Amino acid sequence: MTQRYVILDRDGTINIDSDAFIKSPQEWLPIPGSLEAIALLNQHDYQVVVISNQSGIARGLFDLATLAAIHAKMRQMVSEAGGNIAAIYFCPHGPSDVCDCRKPKHGLFQRFAAETQANLSLTYSVGDSFRDIQATEAAGAIPLLVKTGKGQKTLSDHPHLNIPIFDNLYDAATYIVSKS
Repeated sequence: MTQRYVILDRDGTINIDSDAFIKSPQEWLPIPGSLEAIALLNQHDYQVVVISNQSGIARGLFDLATLAAIHAKMRQMVSEAGGNIAAIYFCPHGPSDVCDCRKPKHGLFQRFAAETQANLSLTYSVGDSFRDIQATEAAGAIPLLVKTGKGQKTLSDHPHLNIPIFDNLYDAATYIVSKS
């Protein structure tokens, strides 16, 4: 059987987002139900991958070692909830940098697919922002929107989105496993 994947945005999807950025492990706090959502996906044979813009690096707000510590905390808390994150891909660039990896571009999706042989057309991608949706669609994956994080603003700015929309990651995960 081909390995199945679900791509998740990080800030606003898995953890509480901040307009001031998540700059330390102490600031990284899971959204209620998100850790259990990842465990639920794993229990139904989905590998979970995180694809995230992390422009705080380019902005000098934190360094790669701090980002690694934030991700270690996230992975530890997911593990304690019975889940696992298979891989984390992040764009360290700022909005004005020229790169192919910063969402809404889909370079990280392509890199993930090349490294895992994942079929993006069968891969769900859950995020809270319009650029998550744009990157997902550009990559040919299946977009889902959560209302957490920037999700409510995304909905009000783009009221005619024709994709599945969920209150939170746990509801999105329940939907995904119901389709398998």
